[in-house]
Amino acid sequence: MKKYVCSVCGYIYDPQAGDPDNGVKPGTAFKDLPADWVCPVCGVEKDSFEPQED
Repeated sequence: MKKYVCSVCGYIYDPQAGDPDNGVKPGTAFKDLPADWVCPVCGVEKDSFEPQED
């Protein structure tokens, strides 16, 4: 699964780690994040994330 980077603060969402502090289980793909999920660092919405380049 691809990692996604916040274009505002640089936070990297890693699907293997999830975001357990915000109720997202490890193994959750970015596309499967809840619609109301926001960056845990700066609070922007999902549309401010871009796929991480390899």
